[in-house]
Amino acid sequence: MIGPDGLVPLPQWPDYGLTDDLLPYLEIWLAQGKEVALATLVSITGSSPRPLGSEMAISSAGDVQGYVSGGCVEAAVAAEALQCLKDRQPRSLDYGAGSPVLDIQLTCGGRIGIFVRPVANLAAYVAALRQAREARQAIIVQTDLATGEMHVSPSVVQTPGNLFVRRHTPPIRLIVAGGDPVTLALLKLAPQFGVEPFLLRPLGPALPPEGLAPECYDRRYLDEALHDLRLDAWSAVYALTHDAHTDLAIASKALKSDAFCVGILGSRRKISNRLAALHAAGITEEDLEKLHLPAGMDINARNPMQIALSILSQITANRPA
Repeated sequence: MIGPDGLVPLPQWPDYGLTDDLLPYLEIWLAQGKEVALATLVSITGSSPRPLGSEMAISSAGDVQGYVSGGCVEAAVAAEALQCLKDRQPRSLDYGAGSPVLDIQLTCGGRIGIFVRPVANLAAYVAALRQAREARQAIIVQTDLATGEMHVSPSVVQTPGNLFVRRHTPPIRLIVAGGDPVTLALLKLAPQFGVEPFLLRPLGPALPPEGLAPECYDRRYLDEALHDLRLDAWSAVYALTHDAHTDLAIASKALKSDAFCVGILGSRRKISNRLAALHAAGITEEDLEKLHLPAGMDINARNPMQIALSILSQITANRPA
């Protein structure tokens, strides 16, 4: 699987670089009986196309998902990962300006450090990540950069050694209320952004829109749906019903919750009336800081897909760290 140049041949089109969420692939490889190495971007000097903590997963069969640079080092990292799975030894890799690997340089001119280690107990690692995701809780993975040992816990555990700490958070969840074309466009586009959509449509059709799982659709009366709606710090809520009373009820619930981003679709001339209604409903000025009126960033959007893109751009710009 490693070529004569010491690199792993990767696909001509880097689809693996579209992946940020490695968990689904780790679960598939676990079920297939494959071993896995993780490569993590642990240091950056100067510029880097990827943020600190970016990860690649490499299976013992040569499968690759995720990326740690702009494509400059992935083949070399994958080759090191396969060797790592053979000898079970972690590796600290150094690429870019000033590094000893002169034949692999970064187009951005920076320098990056990548730590590669085998996942000693893939089943336990995957189970811990899945459990945290199902509970919509953040989880901390601490990696000892000397031994490659990983410790997974809800919070940082202070232990001796040279540790790299990576925080895994739940996917952003978008609760959208409505039934218009903008709502449908949001439901289609959200997964492309790694955002999990959930639809509220009181007394809506019996079946959800095509492509939306039944468990992600609530058509009960509004009061019932809002009573059971659980909103956390990784939730965004957008009211697109075009009904002032319904939009106000949904926005009020969301603004009083931990949701990080709340929006209401509508024209700018209605902003003052909606703000007055929210104040009357007991919404504080502090709560209003996360409200977007009208919903979406100003990108000169005209059609439903463009408006949906403007909303997802707003969610991306305001997402929690």
